[in-house]
Amino acid sequence: MFSAEKMYTYIRGYATGANMRETLKALTFARKEHEGQLRKSGEPYIVHPLTMACNALSLGIRDDEVIATILLHDVCEDCDVSIQELPVNDHVRHSVELMTFRVMTGETKEIAKNRYYNLILHDRAATLTKLVDRCHNVSSMAGTFSREKLKSYIDETRQYVLPLLRSAKTAYPEDSDILFVLKYHMTSVVDSIEATMQVYEEE
Repeated sequence: MFSAEKMYTYIRGYATGANMRETLKALTFARKEHEGQLRKSGEPYIVHPLTMACNALSLGIRDDEVIATILLHDVCEDCDVSIQELPVNDHVRHSVELMTFRVMTGETKEIAKNRYYNLILHDRAATLTKLVDRCHNVSSMAGTFSREKLKSYIDETRQYVLPLLRSAKTAYPEDSDILFVLKYHMTSVVDSIEATMQVYEEE
């Protein structure tokens, strides 16, 4: 749907002009680490973080560390890369670490999710990254996820992601316009998919 090369070139050009050093380092590293990986849709994996970064820029997010976090958010979880290997500053590393979901020893998955989302809220870059990530994922899940996966993903969005967004309005009032657009998009897509599934179930 979107050209990875065009998005890469756009982000690199924008970041160069704006002197976004962390973004430039993250951009190169993310493309290298995700090379050869594919999404469930069959498209190159790098399209996901590149699309997220372009979406963030279009929403007016100009924070170098936020865009860098967006570009790197799946690298540790999906590419067997440690936080220490990330070629960015400590704050971006911390934000990426918060985005990396893990179930700790002795935790259930639900306890792990509660811990994960609670910690994310305390970091603006991680919060915005999580919300932009979910916004892109719900936009691309129809036709890719099974019915069971769709239901599970929508349930998680309602149980964890939308409450995170509501809390973010209080924690980061300067981002209220961005949060409004993200909420509008996510709820519109989720509501539409749920309504469509309900129609098919009733037939």
